[in-house]
Amino acid sequence: MKRTGTLFFVFILIVFFSFGQKKPNILWITIEDSSPQFFGCYGNKDASTPEIDKLAEEGIRFTNAFSTGTVCSPSRSTIITGVRTFKMGTGNHRSNYTIPEYIHGFPYYLQKQGYYVTNNAKTDYNVGNVKAFTEEAWNESSNRAGWWDRKPGQPFFAVFNYNDSHQSRTMTNTYQWYRENVWEQLPPEDRIGDNEFDMPPFYLDSPEMRKQFARVYNSIKLTDNKIGDLLERLEKDNLRDSTIIFFYADHGEGMPRGKTNGINYGYRVPFVIWFPEMYKELSPWGTQVVSDELIDFEDLAPTLINLAGGEIPDYLEGRILIGKNRSKPVDHLILSADRSDNGIDMVRSITDGRFVYSRNYLPFMPEARYIRYMEIGEIKQQMRNDLKAGLLNPLQKSLFEDRPAEFLFDIENDIWETKNLVNDPRYTSVLEEMRELLDEEVIKGRDVMFLPEYEIEKISEEKNAYEFRLNDEGYPISEIYNAASLSGKRDQKTAKQQVKLLNSSNKIVRYWAITGLCSQDPETLEKYRNKIIKAMDDTYLPVAINAAAIAYKEFDLKEAEEKLKDFCKNDNMNLALSAINHLLYADDKHPFVSTIKQVHEMPERNYNVKAACMDFLGSLGLVPNNPDYRE
Repeated sequence: MKRTGTLFFVFILIVFFSFGQKKPNILWITIEDSSPQFFGCYGNKDASTPEIDKLAEEGIRFTNAFSTGTVCSPSRSTIITGVRTFKMGTGNHRSNYTIPEYIHGFPYYLQKQGYYVTNNAKTDYNVGNVKAFTEEAWNESSNRAGWWDRKPGQPFFAVFNYNDSHQSRTMTNTYQWYRENVWEQLPPEDRIGDNEFDMPPFYLDSPEMRKQFARVYNSIKLTDNKIGDLLERLEKDNLRDSTIIFFYADHGEGMPRGKTNGINYGYRVPFVIWFPEMYKELSPWGTQVVSDELIDFEDLAPTLINLAGGEIPDYLEGRILIGKNRSKPVDHLILSADRSDNGIDMVRSITDGRFVYSRNYLPFMPEARYIRYMEIGEIKQQMRNDLKAGLLNPLQKSLFEDRPAEFLFDIENDIWETKNLVNDPRYTSVLEEMRELLDEEVIKGRDVMFLPEYEIEKISEEKNAYEFRLNDEGYPISEIYNAASLSGKRDQKTAKQQVKLLNSSNKIVRYWAITGLCSQDPETLEKYRNKIIKAMDDTYLPVAINAAAIAYKEFDLKEAEEKLKDFCKNDNMNLALSAINHLLYADDKHPFVSTIKQVHEMPERNYNVKAACMDFLGSLGLVPNNPDYRE
């Protein structure tokens, strides 16, 4: 009897250790352009997301999960590489710059551990040589890819990207397209009507706006239905009990003020991890819980490599979230937003989960800035019409105005970010602490995006921005950031410093000096008229463009007008785009109409330049603002 008991105990141990060594299957369900405010499991009683809600109820729902960027390709660049975009120079949407050869798509490391890795199907990785990069990362990346083609018994990592909640569905394509491809794909009982939800307060609550905003709820509902179909197949294939499931969105809501904007509405995402019984011990939180732990996309690659049993490469700096070797939680995150298509911008943000602090380095670009892919959406045109008609309240109107240099929002108590607390004395200590944290993170990370994109493009012709930024002789980040940190501050003392910096021997310092002057008031700029006019002849062309923009807008200088026309026609697309972006916000655009028409028809203009031209012409009513006139 004793011997039998001993043998049984040994048998149990053998089974336990064999069982424990089995690698988990991993399923990633990624959706597009969605903020947590629009999901039932995050408290929205008007939403219908039962499949996602069930995953959240049974798993771990994260309330402080953030994308590292606010538009598709920069976010996906960090997801696939595990490296923040401001370190690789991949922050600008749909760029094509070189990254180091030793930085791989993280599924490459899972393959080394015996995993069958598939992607279905979006890539949008925002790196140079993307075809080879993608082929190395995945066993298969296509709209046919899935776990079903692996070898018998082989563990899998399968990604499914659902685009049914993408901005193209919620606002960019026509309403008729939406009716056919979203509304009519839903059973009648699943459809959410125009008056069955609360409008976010920064949108006008009108029948016209409700008609458009209902698209968000129905697009997410269709997404939820399709996720249910995928989970049903997983169950049918008898894999549910051996598969860890991740669910998340690639960034915030694909609507005006969300996607592309460096605030909580652009960064925060729904995020759930679901564990089967077999692997529940890998969760440090347990299951059927809500976690307020801070996580972002830098954490995904090391977490997955560790989960697969691989060794974390030195260049990965994110946390391991689950399983052995788990990293300790952090008390803040740094997030970033840069150019999106033809709309130039630069924002750096810090969040501790309670507050989000955003530093706007180009505050003369409004939140609802000209981005053609948004501008052709019916909701964006409705918002512009309502603005012209005087129907918007101060909050709604502010989306079209210059931003302050800083935002501070209490995202726990003001989820829609309606009250900027920067000037509230009750939050002075919070503001000062977050300012300091942001400055430290920029310097520590040697944020290479403080180079104009024109410069990053030149660097990438011979090397890569990731390694370039590490050399302080070539990239003196502290000196550059001292100049950049003045941008957006609107006062005489700052202007005097900026004018002095126009004499710097460092061209990037001069660039940030003149960029900062773009935000100063007319009276201050008039005081430095001669120095700004002189800067139009700066040998570094990004400086000359910004100086000419100021001289045209504020001094009505004919010479500046001619220089801007020449820059619009420049064969360097980044220089041309910069010039056109300034003209989009000029009070008098008419002297440039013939030039912009000419530029639009010039050969070898890229999408961003052509889209900016269409935004310019569309803003004057010279072309329609609809999907037929995207570029």
